[in-house]
Amino acid sequence: MIIGIPKEIKNNENRVALTPAGAQELLKHGHQIFVQATAGLGSGFSDEEYIESGASILPTIEDVYAKAEMIIKVKEPIASEYNLVRENQLLFTYFHFASSRELTEAMMRQKAVCLAYETVEKKDRSLPLLVPMSEVAGRMSIQQGAKYLEKPMGGRGILLGGVPGVRPAKVMILGGGIVGTQAAKMAAGLGADVTILDISLPRLRHLADIMPANVNTFMSNEYNIRELIPTHDLIVGAVLIPGAKAPSLITREMLKDMCEGTVIVDVAVDQGGCIETCRPTTHQDPTYIIDGVLHYCVANMPGAVPYTSTLALTNATLSYATQLANKGWQKACQDNEELKWGLNIIHGNIVYKSVAEAFGFQYDQVENYLGETTLAVN
Repeated sequence: MIIGIPKEIKNNENRVALTPAGAQELLKHGHQIFVQATAGLGSGFSDEEYIESGASILPTIEDVYAKAEMIIKVKEPIASEYNLVRENQLLFTYFHFASSRELTEAMMRQKAVCLAYETVEKKDRSLPLLVPMSEVAGRMSIQQGAKYLEKPMGGRGILLGGVPGVRPAKVMILGGGIVGTQAAKMAAGLGADVTILDISLPRLRHLADIMPANVNTFMSNEYNIRELIPTHDLIVGAVLIPGAKAPSLITREMLKDMCEGTVIVDVAVDQGGCIETCRPTTHQDPTYIIDGVLHYCVANMPGAVPYTSTLALTNATLSYATQLANKGWQKACQDNEELKWGLNIIHGNIVYKSVAEAFGFQYDQVENYLGETTLAVN
């Protein structure tokens, strides 16, 4: 198969979808790899390293899209890329369709095959391609929260871990999944007073068993959230419903109960955010203030640590990319239920229920497309 690796062009997105080592592994299976010039530089990988691995370098993003049967990316295509996507071309990347009607309609219009990292799902309901970036984002949420709690950054002027004789900051984490767990570990390690909320009692029991003494667990409901927000300095949104828009757990009206200088870090922003006042921001312009509350809502947080993120992402995606390249997307998804869950849009039709429901679009069963004759990329 001909595989293309374009350079990411989202604001301050320095990750690349495949390392030179990953390219070398795919080449061993007889595939061709075309990497856009300088695609890996932001993550610390030169064109020369890709060439040494056996990949070929193409000068422009247009060349990569025109050549490849499968595009492997990090982030969803942005508007300038929409028309580069070809009918029947396989795109393997993070899409988060439920948060963007424009992107969803664009990929339907292009009649591509869209296989989303974030909905590839194991039998135990875990999301293997979301885990590594969730781990990064969860840890970063506390780093960023601690920074923006500083007075010159717009926060309350509180040191996250406090000092002897002075209380530490109070951190509230909405969601006890991968992001929430990593955030709680980081915040607790820095000495903060941490409260983590989740709707699953078994999950709360697990967290209570594994977390240090400065982490408390609460059932997530509106009453508890309203009770806690007036006394907490940093609030991390870490809620995920696979493939669907995140629920709004903190409303605009609740902001009035927070102290001025409270910091919100909404990691769920790429799925629409779990804070009503959340809107996507960039690394270049990461924050805004509403009712005295500072919001940090960067949609590609792991892009700020691209070397770590790129290695972690390739570690997770490579085996799936190899299956898709070796067998083609239809046979690979027939053979591997995990990959089948990743299919969101096929030939202009939505095949992931939560995406269809987000916009009231028609939903087709994915099985209707797995037995058909494979179409050539136009």
